[in-house]
Amino acid sequence: MRGLCLALWIYSCTIWTAAFSTGQPFCHEVPDKCMENNDFPLPQCIEKAMRQCQQPKLRLKSPNYFFKNIDSSEATLDTEKGYIINITSEALQRSRNEQGGNNDSNVNLIVSLLNETLFRVSSSSDMEKGNASKDRDPVLHGRNVLGVWLGGKEVHNLSQPVQLRFRNSNENENGLCVFWHLDGDGRGNWRTDGCETSIDNRDFVCSCNHLSFFAVLISPQIPEGSHIIHLNYISYVGSALSIAFTALMIVMFLCQRKKQCEHSVFIHVQLSGSLFLLHISFLCSVWFSGQGDTESVCQALGLLLHWCLLATFTWTAIEGFNLYLLLVRVFNIYIKRYMLKLSLVGWGVPTFTVMICGVTKAYGKYSFHMDKENSTATQLCWVTTPIVSYITVNGYLGLVLLFNVAMLAVVLGKIRQLRSQAPQVKDHQRRAWKDWVSLLGLSCALGVPWGLAFFTHFTHPLSLTALYVFTILNGFQGILIFMWFLTLTCQIRKEKQISSKGTIQVSFQSNEEYVTTR
Repeated sequence: MRGLCLALWIYSCTIWTAAFSTGQPFCHEVPDKCMENNDFPLPQCIEKAMRQCQQPKLRLKSPNYFFKNIDSSEATLDTEKGYIINITSEALQRSRNEQGGNNDSNVNLIVSLLNETLFRVSSSSDMEKGNASKDRDPVLHGRNVLGVWLGGKEVHNLSQPVQLRFRNSNENENGLCVFWHLDGDGRGNWRTDGCETSIDNRDFVCSCNHLSFFAVLISPQIPEGSHIIHLNYISYVGSALSIAFTALMIVMFLCQRKKQCEHSVFIHVQLSGSLFLLHISFLCSVWFSGQGDTESVCQALGLLLHWCLLATFTWTAIEGFNLYLLLVRVFNIYIKRYMLKLSLVGWGVPTFTVMICGVTKAYGKYSFHMDKENSTATQLCWVTTPIVSYITVNGYLGLVLLFNVAMLAVVLGKIRQLRSQAPQVKDHQRRAWKDWVSLLGLSCALGVPWGLAFFTHFTHPLSLTALYVFTILNGFQGILIFMWFLTLTCQIRKEKQISSKGTIQVSFQSNEEYVTTR
């Protein structure tokens, strides 16, 4: 027994001595060697060393290192740690050709589990300072990165993609297959080029046409750059159309100003005015933020945009309050100088808020990083202090939505109660369409679509869908409010015509009875 142990010890020493003499580390030691030598960037050091490392003849078990010598046309490696790699025959043949071997030569498949902290998404400015940006690092499945190497040369542009299966026990988790792209200057970022994501029994299956460092980006809250471009175009077109329709609504209101005006119409017009200013200030902020040496102008536009947004939120809350008075408290709702008081609240609260924020110098150029990379960002003149934005935008919007959703529920309950007391209508389909249109108009008037902004920040499979719906509904909100205003105006005219016809008919019948009695 002692002789066997001694022989094994001598054999291991021989192997380690041979490795030391050649200067090439063992493959399972590569990540540690790169970190010990401070050879940055670490992914590039690991990538290069893994293609030149040597496999010890004595099998050593490492918890994060896996090796397989392949002599067949296809191969599958199960790490037994939740990762399965399936190498296609094309990838093996390509690797054999690169090594100059024949069709039957063996190929080494190396798989290494690496900690996600080795892969930092870095901007150019961060790299110049020698630091990596940590506040925009994505969340990776299992907190691990899967490095896969086949032979000593790169394998890419495969027509038969290799498959990597990431075991997943959370059925509500959404993921995106990505790989680490190494730039020429040492920077790197997660990209999706050449990789497709599919779900098989809750597992993430990545089909990629190359080998590299792979990971699954869990629940990417922000879509890729192509989606951001589409969302920006939708915002710009929607804002332009909303400006046109809200301006038309204001002109229609001014033309009818001499006539008796309903309070509801007046509140709709005030909301439209705030939306008109909001979309104009938004487009101006986006345009001026891209100009140079306009810091003072950008601060002023950021203040204006903030003021318009708060005014829009406030007037949506006033819409909910007015609906409550009209449908719930029908009687005894006379308020002296009602419109003046509403105007003071609707325009005064935002003015007071932005004055305080302006004193603290909370405005300037701001960048929305939409895809976790600096390459796709929306420049805007906006609030640059996070705590101010959270309190005056997120917090205020949350309170307004909470109030308006409660008002909407009360109003819908009241309408249902009135419908149950009214005679039944034969055309149920038409009534259903009218009810849905009315609900959409009420929701837009009460600012309910703004609530989708909160859903886009959650870890949710429909975050991208919610972002598109949010952009469309709020970008085109001016058009929807115009249609709601037009419907309300036509309904008021129709009721006046019916009441006037009823008065004429009653008068005619009274005269006829008078003539008959004579």
